[in-house]
Amino acid sequence: MKKLFLEWIKKYLSDPQLIILGLMLILGFVIILLLGKMLLPVFAGIVIAFLLDGFVSLLVRLHIPRRISLGAVFVVFLVCLFVLLVGFLPLLLGQIRQLFQQLPSMIGGIQKALMLLPERYPDFISEVQIKNIIIFLSSELTSAGQRLLSLSLASVRSIISVIVYLILVPFLVFFFLKDKTAILHWLGTFLPEHRGLATEVWHDVNQQIGNYVRGKIFEIIIVWVAAYITFLALKLDFSMLLAFLVGLSVLIPYIGAAVMYLPVALVAYFQWGLSAEFVYALIAYSIIQLLDGNLLAPLLLSGVVNLHPVAIISAVLVFGGLWGFWGLIFAVPLATLVHAVIKAFFARKEARDQEAGS
Repeated sequence: MKKLFLEWIKKYLSDPQLIILGLMLILGFVIILLLGKMLLPVFAGIVIAFLLDGFVSLLVRLHIPRRISLGAVFVVFLVCLFVLLVGFLPLLLGQIRQLFQQLPSMIGGIQKALMLLPERYPDFISEVQIKNIIIFLSSELTSAGQRLLSLSLASVRSIISVIVYLILVPFLVFFFLKDKTAILHWLGTFLPEHRGLATEVWHDVNQQIGNYVRGKIFEIIIVWVAAYITFLALKLDFSMLLAFLVGLSVLIPYIGAAVMYLPVALVAYFQWGLSAEFVYALIAYSIIQLLDGNLLAPLLLSGVVNLHPVAIISAVLVFGGLWGFWGLIFAVPLATLVHAVIKAFFARKEARDQEAGS
């Protein structure tokens, strides 16, 4: 057994390029896990600058000088940030506060609806089972409310940190965009000289993830606006909040769209009951998801990520189980990284076998 293990290591892990790639990946994950909270503004600045750099490069390809392109993109970013903070955030917080005010009556409506089930379907469900379900739902809603309350209190206590982030992150974004080449050159001095395989994986992942994230941002905005206009036309309560959640749901492929049926259906039910308006709301949401899945997403993300749907769902389940909410959000980029590493590993092995054979 020991001999087989040593032969496997010699066959697959004797390439210094693979060892360098593995060490760089491990170092990156260790830095994120250990210093993630402390360096959160830096990581946020890197992600935003990474996204904006694609638009700067697009303007440069249109023969616009890089300084002018950088300035224009950065100004647009600041304007969008200001609009979100001044226009969107108060409306969203207002609807969240309104939802909490109506939550007790909603819970009461759920209890009344559930208590009618034993009378209508005595052979399938009993009153004891309904009471157990109500107790479970009440405890879950209470704990969720307590978590949200503690989160809001924590956010009140850390309001200074939020203000610092709002000032610090735009500065970091600007300097990451402006001094991108110098920063990458400086980081390169700390890396091994023979890192061709790692560079190859980086270029592959950079192109795929960059295109994927930018496409997802456009998809979120379009789905968000379409859902908001639709819900507003139907006069559905909490239109902005629901539309915002529907837009964010596209970040979790396949699962997010299915999960959002529940809040949309609940709000529509408590507003209209089992009426025609309730059915129209569900049909409208279904049409939005069908258009997104069959038209918008293929148009924006066609050929961007070469992953099978089974691999994407598996990544969502695995990374979501490991890291919770953030694992769900970054499941596809992480799966793309894993896929690029595996592809580079076998390509390197095949190249070495061909060299040995010749």
